[in-house]
Amino acid sequence: MSDLIRVLDLEVYAHLGVPDAERAHAQRLLISLEMAVEGFGPAAAADEVALTVDYFSVVQRVKAMATARPRKLLETLAEEIATDLLGSFPIQKLNLEIKKFILPDTRFVSVVIERT
Repeated sequence: MSDLIRVLDLEVYAHLGVPDAERAHAQRLLISLEMAVEGFGPAAAADEVALTVDYFSVVQRVKAMATARPRKLLETLAEEIATDLLGSFPIQKLNLEIKKFILPDTRFVSVVIERT
């Protein structure tokens, strides 16, 4: 059995983009996470956050990673976040989407990855 913890549209500002001019200023990103965990039973029975994924800590890590350094690609940021979260929290499967608002005449551009 697996249960889900979702964080939808976490707003961060990061220096991203292929051209140097695009990376010069932080731009708005929305990051969504869907984290499959073993099950909420033990955490719920004990009412103890240590027995589940502490989503506050997850959000703090994602914010820190996104703002830590400039990157050219959304894909790079997505891979780095996924690798870090899977290695740091008891997440069985992670779906991650990062939305970027850079192209005219579009609502957004995004990358989506799934990792176990």
